[in-house]
Amino acid sequence: MSGRPASLVGAVEAGGTKFVLAVADERGAILTHARIPTGRPEETLPPMMRFFRAAAQEHGPIAAFGVGTFGPISLDRRAPDWGRFTTTPKPGWGGASLPEALAEFGVPVALDTDVNAAALGEWLTGAGQGAETLAYTTVGTGIGVGVLRGGEPLGGITHYEGGHVRPRRVDGDDFPGVCARHRDCVEGLASGPAIQARWGASLDRLGEFEVDLTARYLAEFATSLVLLHMPERLIFGGGVCKTPGLIPALRRHTERLLEGYVVHPAFDPGLERYIVTPTLGDDAGIRGAIELGRRMLR
Repeated sequence: MSGRPASLVGAVEAGGTKFVLAVADERGAILTHARIPTGRPEETLPPMMRFFRAAAQEHGPIAAFGVGTFGPISLDRRAPDWGRFTTTPKPGWGGASLPEALAEFGVPVALDTDVNAAALGEWLTGAGQGAETLAYTTVGTGIGVGVLRGGEPLGGITHYEGGHVRPRRVDGDDFPGVCARHRDCVEGLASGPAIQARWGASLDRLGEFEVDLTARYLAEFATSLVLLHMPERLIFGGGVCKTPGLIPALRRHTERLLEGYVVHPAFDPGLERYIVTPTLGDDAGIRGAIELGRRMLR
């Protein structure tokens, strides 16, 4: 083991469809990585642990872990259920704990949401660089939001659940929404499953009307983020946001809803520099998870 790095970081991006795993050195350079499908805990956690054991054997001891995960999950370190999944709809994950699974290594674990980790990754080296306050929204299987101030994720008694805010309904739209808890929250109206349930296809296979209607609901959400947090930049990512024409429509409707009420140089005409897409792509989450672990080293 002599000559091997002494301060390695293990990182987990726990997503709804896959776990991305990595071990990095103290500078954040990735030494090894892997992806495993997200099944039930008994299907997912054993291969995760085998990866980290093998990585430690090859590269040296892991000194800290950073984890960005789907939720809902308890993030209050004072709470007896810290680190446990709570009302997550993922089958079998209620009550499971990633920190508990990683406890055999006997090192500190930093835990946050997957969207906060992605926001942190983009803030460090991506589309969020230079922003004192940044809001990152992912629109895919669900809708989640992370807000950073000075590179620190914001929250309260637990993480934000912005995807379950109810937007103002578009006149004439009688689609009930698909959220199992809230029906017509923004996730219930504009997520990937909502689009599929409403029109029977993914958004990239639909037309201008469907793209525009989705953008109108996302613009309601973007406007709420602006008024509540006044971020210097909004990042919108996730599979749905890759649809051609969606981001321009989102900018247009957000600018319309703000009605010129907020005046600041950050709000460029057309919001092309204000509402942007991620530049790290699928790497943002694992990069953020690595940074969470690196911060535990310090």
